[in-house]
Amino acid sequence: MNIIETKNISYFYPDGTKALENVDFKAKRGKIVALLGPNGAGKSTLFLHFNGILRPNSGNIIIDSEPLSYDKKHLMKVRQKVGIVFQNPDDQLFAPTVIEDVAFGPMNMGLTDEEVEKRVKEALKKVGMAGFENKAPHHLSGGQKKRVAIAGILAMRPQIMVLDEPTSGLDPRGASQILRILYQLNQEGMTIVISTHDVDLVPLYAYNVYIINEGKIIKEGSPPEVFEDVKTIRKANLRLPRIAHLMEILEKEDKLPFEKPYPLTIGEARRRILKEFNE
Repeated sequence: MNIIETKNISYFYPDGTKALENVDFKAKRGKIVALLGPNGAGKSTLFLHFNGILRPNSGNIIIDSEPLSYDKKHLMKVRQKVGIVFQNPDDQLFAPTVIEDVAFGPMNMGLTDEEVEKRVKEALKKVGMAGFENKAPHHLSGGQKKRVAIAGILAMRPQIMVLDEPTSGLDPRGASQILRILYQLNQEGMTIVISTHDVDLVPLYAYNVYIINEGKIIKEGSPPEVFEDVKTIRKANLRLPRIAHLMEILEKEDKLPFEKPYPLTIGEARRRILKEFNE
């Protein structure tokens, strides 16, 4: 069952520039869905439609089988269900301390002090930031800020978490920590939607992949289906995952017997190589 669905939505910026054109997007409940595209492709703009921050000029958005409407009461309900983590955590963190930042959402839901405290404690523990409650967010590292931003959304207990470039600007360790958190949340039943141009991450985590370019969805499918379409990947100014690119070179330039679809992960490549050379 789809928990997020956009039907033929288009959106124009105030100056008349078309940002999205006839976009159809679906995210199944309990899955990780990746939106791939270069900078300026429309990823962030699409995400801001998921909880009503932006309103399309045409088309419809359906959240959990219910069409999105834009009255205050319905938007508040949707924003508790769909949490968005922005690319730059400094756009999301504004309180003097971590605990105040994470508590902001639950407090605005009208919860009791005891419930707010419980949710903040649970959220910080899940993202590995317990013990940082009284730290100032601007004193944290980039990865720590990102985890606090995720905790602020978690404390509202959404069904869907939407993350715009969740590993952007992070070193490999910080990126790995974020991805482990997202994987664990997904294992617990949360639907995760991420945008990225880091194609190496996608085969490891995503159930389904969309490619967006110049405001249009130009490919959709499982990771093997999407990355098999090398022409479309390159049309969107993306690349194959490193492992797949290596196999492509070995096949084309060194005439080794690697056929499409190319393996997308190290484990998959290892199995393919052992099979090819043990036969």
